[in-house]
Amino acid sequence: MSKAVIISGSPNASSRLNGLIQYVEQQLSDFNISVELITVASLPPEDLIYTNFSSPAIVAANQLVAEADAVIIASPVYKASYTGVLKTFIDLIPEKGFAGKVIAPLFIGGSSAHLLSMDYSLKPVASALGARIFASGVYAIDKQIERTTSDDGQFLFNVQEELKDRLHATAAEIAEELRLRSK
Repeated sequence: MSKAVIISGSPNASSRLNGLIQYVEQQLSDFNISVELITVASLPPEDLIYTNFSSPAIVAANQLVAEADAVIIASPVYKASYTGVLKTFIDLIPEKGFAGKVIAPLFIGGSSAHLLSMDYSLKPVASALGARIFASGVYAIDKQIERTTSDDGQFLFNVQEELKDRLHATAAEIAEELRLRSK
Protein backbone atom coordinates (compact mmCIF):
# COMPACT_ATOMS: atom_id res chain seq x y z
CA MET A 1 0.00 0.00 0.00
CA SER A 2 1.29 3.45 -0.91
CA LYS A 3 1.78 5.99 1.86
CA ALA A 4 1.14 9.71 1.95
CA VAL A 5 1.82 12.27 4.62
CA ILE A 6 0.05 15.60 4.91
CA ILE A 7 2.08 18.33 6.58
CA SER A 8 -0.24 20.99 7.99
CA GLY A 9 1.35 24.36 8.56
CA SER A 10 -1.71 25.98 10.08
CA PRO A 11 -1.23 27.47 13.54
CA ASN A 12 -5.02 27.51 14.02
CA ALA A 13 -7.17 24.48 14.90
CA SER A 14 -10.26 26.18 13.45
CA SER A 15 -8.62 26.97 10.11
CA ARG A 16 -10.66 26.20 7.02
CA LEU A 17 -7.49 24.50 5.78
CA ASN A 18 -8.53 21.59 8.01
CA GLY A 19 -11.60 21.11 5.81
CA LEU A 20 -9.34 20.73 2.78
CA ILE A 21 -7.05 18.36 4.64
CA GLN A 22 -9.93 16.17 5.83
CA TYR A 23 -11.37 15.99 2.32
CA VAL A 24 -8.06 15.10 0.67
CA GLU A 25 -7.31 12.58 3.40
CA GLN A 26 -10.60 10.82 2.65
CA GLN A 27 -9.99 10.93 -1.11
CA LEU A 28 -6.53 9.40 -0.75
CA SER A 29 -7.91 6.70 1.55
CA ASP A 30 -10.54 5.94 -1.09
CA PHE A 31 -7.63 5.36 -3.52
CA ASN A 32 -6.19 2.85 -1.02
CA ILE A 33 -3.38 5.17 0.06
CA SER A 34 -2.46 5.17 3.73
CA VAL A 35 -2.41 8.73 5.10
CA GLU A 36 -0.61 10.21 8.10
CA LEU A 37 -0.96 13.81 9.28
CA ILE A 38 1.76 15.99 10.76
CA THR A 39 0.29 19.06 12.44
CA VAL A 40 3.35 21.26 12.80
CA ALA A 41 1.72 23.47 15.46
CA SER A 42 1.46 20.40 17.72
CA LEU A 43 5.21 19.73 17.58
CA PRO A 44 7.29 21.11 20.48
CA PRO A 45 7.81 24.83 19.73
CA GLU A 46 11.30 24.87 21.25
CA ASP A 47 12.38 22.04 18.97
CA LEU A 48 11.11 23.90 15.93
CA ILE A 49 12.58 27.28 16.84
CA TYR A 50 15.96 25.92 17.93
CA THR A 51 16.11 23.38 15.05
CA ASN A 52 16.49 20.43 17.38
CA PHE A 53 17.09 17.66 14.84
CA SER A 54 17.42 15.06 17.61
CA SER A 55 14.06 15.80 19.25
CA PRO A 56 11.99 12.60 19.46
CA ALA A 57 8.96 14.44 18.04
CA ILE A 58 10.96 15.83 15.10
CA VAL A 59 12.61 12.46 14.45
CA ALA A 60 9.17 10.78 14.43
CA ALA A 61 7.71 13.41 12.07
CA ASN A 62 10.70 13.13 9.74
CA GLN A 63 10.33 9.35 9.75
CA LEU A 64 6.75 9.78 8.47
CA VAL A 65 8.08 11.98 5.66
CA ALA A 66 10.87 9.49 4.88
CA GLU A 67 8.42 6.59 4.65
CA ALA A 68 5.90 8.48 2.49
CA ASP A 69 5.57 8.04 -1.24
CA ALA A 70 3.67 11.34 -1.48
CA VAL A 71 3.85 14.53 0.59
CA ILE A 72 1.00 17.03 0.65
CA ILE A 73 2.13 20.37 2.02
CA ALA A 74 -0.86 22.28 3.39
CA SER A 75 -0.80 25.88 4.55
CA PRO A 76 -2.81 29.03 4.83
CA VAL A 77 -1.21 31.89 2.94
CA TYR A 78 0.05 34.78 5.07
CA LYS A 79 1.87 37.72 3.51
CA ALA A 80 2.06 36.00 0.08
CA SER A 81 3.69 32.80 1.39
CA TYR A 82 3.15 29.69 3.47
CA THR A 83 3.28 30.05 7.25
CA GLY A 84 6.39 30.52 9.32
CA VAL A 85 5.23 27.57 11.41
CA LEU A 86 5.49 25.39 8.32
CA LYS A 87 8.92 26.80 7.43
CA THR A 88 10.31 25.91 10.85
CA PHE A 89 9.46 22.25 10.19
CA ILE A 90 10.60 22.25 6.56
CA ASP A 91 13.98 23.49 7.81
CA LEU A 92 14.23 20.30 9.89
CA ILE A 93 13.57 17.91 7.00
CA PRO A 94 16.84 16.26 6.00
CA GLU A 95 18.61 17.30 2.82
CA LYS A 96 16.99 15.50 -0.14
CA GLY A 97 14.09 14.55 2.15
CA PHE A 98 11.61 15.05 -0.72
CA ALA A 99 13.65 13.15 -3.32
CA GLY A 100 11.61 10.54 -5.17
CA LYS A 101 8.32 11.65 -3.62
CA VAL A 102 5.23 13.08 -5.26
CA ILE A 103 4.73 16.57 -3.81
CA ALA A 104 1.42 18.45 -3.87
CA PRO A 105 0.71 21.85 -2.33
CA LEU A 106 -2.64 22.54 -0.71
CA PHE A 107 -2.98 26.24 0.10
CA ILE A 108 -5.82 28.49 1.24
CA GLY A 109 -6.07 32.26 1.36
CA GLY A 110 -8.53 35.09 1.73
CA SER A 111 -8.49 35.86 -2.00
CA SER A 112 -7.01 34.57 -5.23
CA ALA A 113 -4.37 37.31 -5.12
CA HIS A 114 -1.78 34.89 -3.73
CA LEU A 115 -2.50 31.93 -5.98
CA LEU A 116 1.08 31.89 -7.27
CA SER A 117 2.50 31.49 -3.76
CA MET A 118 2.54 27.73 -4.36
CA ASP A 119 4.90 28.20 -7.30
CA TYR A 120 6.99 31.10 -6.04
CA SER A 121 7.36 30.36 -2.33
CA LEU A 122 6.97 26.61 -1.90
CA LYS A 123 8.33 24.98 -5.05
CA PRO A 124 11.86 26.42 -4.78
CA VAL A 125 12.18 25.21 -1.18
CA ALA A 126 10.70 21.79 -2.02
CA SER A 127 13.09 21.54 -4.98
CA ALA A 128 16.01 22.30 -2.68
CA LEU A 129 14.92 19.24 -0.67
CA GLY A 130 15.06 17.08 -3.79
CA ALA A 131 11.47 17.33 -5.02
CA ARG A 132 11.21 16.73 -8.76
CA ILE A 133 7.69 15.27 -9.09
CA PHE A 134 4.95 17.80 -8.44
CA ALA A 135 1.25 16.94 -8.66
CA SER A 136 -1.24 19.67 -9.39
CA GLY A 137 -1.75 21.75 -6.30
CA VAL A 138 -4.98 23.24 -5.06
CA TYR A 139 -5.38 26.85 -4.00
CA ALA A 140 -8.66 27.52 -2.24
CA ILE A 141 -10.31 30.70 -1.04
CA ASP A 142 -11.75 30.90 2.48
CA LYS A 143 -15.28 31.51 1.25
CA GLN A 144 -15.26 28.12 -0.52
CA ILE A 145 -15.39 26.36 2.84
CA GLU A 146 -18.14 26.89 5.38
CA ARG A 147 -17.00 26.42 8.97
CA THR A 148 -19.50 25.55 11.68
CA THR A 149 -19.32 24.10 15.16
CA SER A 150 -21.03 20.93 16.35
CA ASP A 151 -22.95 20.76 19.62
CA ASP A 152 -19.87 19.34 21.33
CA GLY A 153 -17.61 22.16 20.08
CA GLN A 154 -15.93 20.32 17.20
CA PHE A 155 -15.25 22.26 14.01
CA LEU A 156 -17.12 21.05 10.95
CA PHE A 157 -16.26 22.05 7.39
CA ASN A 158 -18.47 22.04 4.30
CA VAL A 159 -16.41 22.22 1.10
CA GLN A 160 -18.04 23.67 -2.05
CA GLU A 161 -18.57 21.21 -4.90
CA GLU A 162 -16.22 22.94 -7.36
CA LEU A 163 -13.43 22.79 -4.79
CA LYS A 164 -14.23 19.13 -4.05
CA ASP A 165 -13.77 18.41 -7.76
CA ARG A 166 -10.32 20.01 -7.77
CA LEU A 167 -9.28 18.23 -4.57
CA HIS A 168 -10.47 14.92 -6.00
CA ALA A 169 -8.51 15.55 -9.21
CA THR A 170 -5.32 16.16 -7.23
CA ALA A 171 -5.85 13.02 -5.13
CA ALA A 172 -6.50 11.03 -8.32
CA GLU A 173 -3.33 12.43 -9.90
CA ILE A 174 -1.28 11.43 -6.85
CA ALA A 175 -2.86 7.96 -6.85
CA GLU A 176 -2.13 7.47 -10.55
CA GLU A 177 1.49 8.60 -10.18
CA LEU A 178 1.98 6.21 -7.28
CA ARG A 179 0.31 3.39 -9.21
CA LEU A 180 2.61 3.92 -12.18
CA ARG A 181 5.67 3.99 -9.94
CA SER A 182 4.76 0.72 -8.22
CA LYS A 183 4.84 -1.23 -11.50
